Order: sequence, then structure tokens, then C-alpha cells
Amino acid sequence: MTVIYTDGACSGNPGPGGWAWAAVDGDFESGAAERTTNQRMELSAVLEALRANPEGRVEIVSDSTYVVNCFRDRWWVGWLRRGWVNSKNQPVANRDLWEPLIALVQARPVGEVTFRWVKGHGGDPMNDFVDALAVEAGRNGVGRRGRTPSPGAAPPFVSNSR
Repeated sequence: MTVIYTDGACSGNPGPGGWAWAAVDGDFESGAAERTTNQRMELSAVLEALRANPEGRVEIVSDSTYVVNCFRDRWWVGWLRRGWVNSKNQPVANRDLWEPLIALVQARPVGEVTFRWVKGHGGDPMNDFVDALAVEAGRNGVGRRGRTPSPGAAPPFVSNSR
């Protein structure tokens, strides 16, 4: 199973933002958007992670309850049944990102993509790594790709300072 950490960050809400994903013992990628929200960056991180890892079992690890609860609690099933309105009868926010993300998950065998929540800023080295990458991308307006460092080995190009 491939374990992939994801995160999104935004300076202001809306404002410039960044997203990042990193596979344990694999690759990482980050990207940026000029005017966005934190939720959109969280979704973008997962969407890009699944696009880059289209096969095999994947566990997405995220500090976003918005993302994790949608799949763990199957909110998306109700959204589809109700025609893309939520339980409060309001249009689902960020539908333009949810639709392709849900389609990617549905296209794979049941159980091939799982989601796990991790506490943000809780000392998990991989969560700290993707957080720093997302913040960096948002700050610089550009992302990067590379090889994920060993857990605990903070690469010199990433700063956790906000």
C-alpha cells in the first residue's frame, strides 16, 4: 500500500494558497493558486495525489476533517443522491473539485483508496513536511516536485515558519 500525506494552506481565506502531497518512500509534489481557500487547497492536494498515483492501494493521510469525513462518513453519496446539495439543502461547496476527486475514487475497486485523519501540527514528520511544502508553494506562487526525504530528515529547502 502507498501511504500519501496531503495538505493545503492559504494566506487569507481567500488568498494565495498552496497544496502538497508526499508519498512515504516515494515522490512529492506541490502547487499554488493565486486566489483560493484553504478547503480548495486541501482538495487539490488529494486530487493531484490520486492523479499522480492512479493504480494500487492508497491510503490518504490528511489533517483536513473536511476531506477525511467526506469519504469516511460517505457524505458524497448523499450529495450525489440529492443532486449536489448538502444535508442543509445548500449547493455543495467546491463541487468543481469534489466531482473529479470522487470520480477518481469511484473508478478504483472498493477499498483501494482509504482516508485517515492526522492531527495538524501534531509532530508527525510527514504531515509537517507536506504542510511546509504547501505553505512554501503558496508563499512563492509556484510548486515543486521531488523525492520524499526519509521521515525526520527535514530538507533544507523547507521551512515550517509561517
